Formats: sequence, structure tokens, C-alpha cells
Amino acid sequence: MNSKPQALTFKLVLLGDGRVGKTSLVLRYVNNVFSEKQEATVQASYLTKRLVVEGVPITLAIWDTAGQERFHALGPIYYRDADAALLVYDIMDTDSFIRVRNWVKELQQMASKNIIMAIAANKSDLVRAKKFDLQEAESYATLIGAKLFVTSAKLGTGINEVFLDIATRALQKRKSSSEGLLPTPQRKGMLIIDDEPEREELKCCS
Repeated sequence: MNSKPQALTFKLVLLGDGRVGKTSLVLRYVNNVFSEKQEATVQASYLTKRLVVEGVPITLAIWDTAGQERFHALGPIYYRDADAALLVYDIMDTDSFIRVRNWVKELQQMASKNIIMAIAANKSDLVRAKKFDLQEAESYATLIGAKLFVTSAKLGTGINEVFLDIATRALQKRKSSSEGLLPTPQRKGMLIIDDEPEREELKCCS
């Protein structure tokens, strides 16, 4: 008789400039809601999403970080022990893509060497032309071992794909590691929420 696979938890952190739509992406994914007047995240918010990948129950513990510069120094608190990072930029804003490059440099210096990275070119609904140049972003994603996804929180497109890809790659990496499919140890200071996905603002260092 086969035993049920143990549930795994992977920590995912979202990074990117303010107003690129990080919170909108997460809320669309977790709760399937979208607001045109989404308030800016203060420091960070925490959500969870359950899914099953290759028969294995997985919880994504998602940290949505603030994009404002005054909160930048708090970044390492959230990403240094993360399993994965989703870097989000506004597809219409070149500066926000440059900011993604800066975040990647930080991750390469301070996060786990095995961190999984994905890039979301968000707000694709604002592009009037059907074709837009993603060659630079695709080349960069390949260079850093990430995957690029075109997303729209407003339309709900590309979002399930990016989170499923992250969860799948995290599972594959865990399977090939020495830990195998052992249950994820609870990290110090990390919340594990067992009820329905909720969004809560977390205040740090008060």
C-alpha cells in the first residue's frame, strides 16, 4: 500500500519596483481578485497557496515585498532563505526592468546559491500592439537561469503558469537534493498558515 506523499512548503519572495503589480499578481493567483486601486504594500505581506504538483501536495509561502526604496534594506530578511524568487517588472517601463537586474545581483550575492528565479513581464494588457519586444528580457532570463513569463494581473493571464513553473522546479530540485521529499522544516520566524489563504500585513522592527 502506497503512503500519501508528504506535503512540502516552499518559500517564494516577490521582488520588483513599486507599482509594477506584484501584489495584484499574488492576489489574482491566491484569491482570484483584482483591484484597479491596489494599495502599496508596506514592508511585506504574506499569503499561502496550496497546489498539487506531480502528485505531491505543495504549499507556496509567498512573501510580497514592498517596492518603495525606503524598504529596500529589508529585502534580505525575506529572500535570504527563500527557495524561489519571482522578479516582476512593468512591461511598459524600462526602468523597472533595470531594477530587476539589480535585484538579481543582490540575490546572487546574498540569497541561496540554489534559489530558483522567474521573471514576470507584467501589465501586458496595457500593450496596444499585439507584438512587443521581449528579446532582451528573454536573453537575460536565460543568462541567469530564470524563465520569463508575460503576465497581466488585470486579465489573469500567464499567472497560473508562472507560479506552477516555480513550484514544479522547486519540487524537482528538492527531489534531486539530499533532503529528498522529507517534510519541509519550519524556518525560524516563518509563519505557516493552515487555513484558507489570507493576506496579512507584517510590521517589522517596530
